Amino acid sequence: MSSTVERVADGLFRVPLSIVNAYLIGPPRAGDRGWVLVDAGLSTSRGAITAAAAAAFGPHARPAAVVLTHGHFDHVGSLRPLAEQWDAPVYAHPLEIPYLTGRAEYPPPDPSVGGGAVAWLSPLYSRSGPDIGPRVRPLPAAGAVPFLPDWRWVHTPGHAPGHVALFRATDRALVAGDAFVTTKQESLFGAVLKPQVVHGPPAYFTIDWELARASVRELARLNPEVAATGHGVPMRGPSMRAELHRLAADFDRLARPTDGVYVRSPARADAAGVLRAPPPVFPTAAVLLAIGAGAAVAAAATRR
Repeated sequence: MSSTVERVADGLFRVPLSIVNAYLIGPPRAGDRGWVLVDAGLSTSRGAITAAAAAAFGPHARPAAVVLTHGHFDHVGSLRPLAEQWDAPVYAHPLEIPYLTGRAEYPPPDPSVGGGAVAWLSPLYSRSGPDIGPRVRPLPAAGAVPFLPDWRWVHTPGHAPGHVALFRATDRALVAGDAFVTTKQESLFGAVLKPQVVHGPPAYFTIDWELARASVRELARLNPEVAATGHGVPMRGPSMRAELHRLAADFDRLARPTDGVYVRSPARADAAGVLRAPPPVFPTAAVLLAIGAGAAVAAAATRR
């Protein structure tokens, strides 16, 4: 298997894309239309995802579909060119479709939650997904995942209105998206170096902390054997489960910020888009200086 793709479980492969992950689901050498892509990384990720797919499933193997955990910019950056290149349908929860069809923007990120440079920089991140028009389709209501009969999707809102995770009961493999992650994504060090820890959803984009807590508890009840998350390296086994159950039991202390605009008042959304959200929050000059210093240190660390 190529260094561009890593086996996580039977028929589940991770594509590491700097600060985020995409996943490929299908048997090795599945061939054309024999597999599914989960999420589409950054705007610079097209080449890496294409190379990973070729390594896992064979040259020129196109997916049967793309399934999205949610539509934030770091999960859909290469979605439009890949979907067009492969002529593939895209499936998402109905509550995510407004952000994938040009009808709505996500609520503004909240840099005031703190935690590091990735959070402080969040007002600069795009709130709009690509407009993929009629190519996007709603996931089936009963939890079935198109083209993946062994998998089901679970609605896990909080980080995004229509966030979903994917679960395979036969081996308890979980693709968690950003419902929880396995690094401290708010920090530049965590985002780049990825020290392993079961951690709450990236706080700067999480718009409803009550729902986020309920979603973590829902996933903990599945007792996954392996957790493949949107950020960080997959974790597995009893130690991962113990950390996940600890996060579920003590979510407010371990994951929920002490303050923040969505801590005080969650955003509200429906199938047409955002109903209620606060105005954007921008970091101070002092914070921006700290970000610059932190970025320089992180860059030096990655060159060692």
